[in-house]
Amino acid sequence: MSVADAARVWNGEFRKPCNSAAQAKGSIHDDATASKLGFKGGTVAGSIHMDQFVPGLVEIYGPRWFESSAMSLYFTQATVDSEPVRATVEAGDERCRLTMHNEAGAQICEGTAGLGHDNQSELSKRLAAQTPSEPGALRILAAMELGEEHHDLPVRIEPDGLASYLERITEPLAEYRDEAVLPPAQIVHMAHMTRKAVLAKAAQPSVGLFGALEVEMFAGPLRADVDYLARTKVLKFSESPKTENVWYEVIFTAKDGQTNKAGSDLGRVLYLLRLMKGSSPLWAA
Repeated sequence: MSVADAARVWNGEFRKPCNSAAQAKGSIHDDATASKLGFKGGTVAGSIHMDQFVPGLVEIYGPRWFESSAMSLYFTQATVDSEPVRATVEAGDERCRLTMHNEAGAQICEGTAGLGHDNQSELSKRLAAQTPSEPGALRILAAMELGEEHHDLPVRIEPDGLASYLERITEPLAEYRDEAVLPPAQIVHMAHMTRKAVLAKAAQPSVGLFGALEVEMFAGPLRADVDYLARTKVLKFSESPKTENVWYEVIFTAKDGQTNKAGSDLGRVLYLLRLMKGSSPLWAA
């Protein structure tokens, strides 16, 4: 089915994603920490919201969505545990437009999705347009370097980890259950296993949250119970009055060559990670 053949607008149901990391004390998902930083409570990871768009995208593009695709979201407002939100997919000739709102009508995120790589995706355009931070302006990220890379980082989602996640997912598709296909949130979780290496030089303590996420499949789907290797690269630094920001990518490669040629690129996650200035003593008044 082509995008032109599909229904022009798909609206999901209002869902109540849970804050599955609420027990992570000292993180943005912890009620006490988030409240101190000005949020109304511990936040739901933006990656969890990505899963709500998948049924609409599969309806438009069919099973090819799991093999070669991109979903690109910029988050405009954080949500808290069980806050009802609704995903909308508007089909276009070249890509789909994605939006999510809560019951009050406030926008949670906006973005794009489509088949294959999209050099005009939501985050491709935002990354190119965002003004880099001035030299010496950053404190938390001061020791990190533009272009810094890490290679051959082992990553893997265990079957029981996927099974546990599927018990609380808002959109439990058969592909996840029967074929161990990783939903977008679990792909981001696997990419997040590299965060310790990427942020090794960042000053601590600091509290971060997702400002934007892009998940791409080059030769998917990615699955649980498979060993992958990841490489990372820092792409840009920026800042706002409240945050220091780092853009970086994580690319997954085949490890053993059993299902893909060893070393071939299979997928990618692009992050905009925001580190709260108010969480760091380096920004204390």
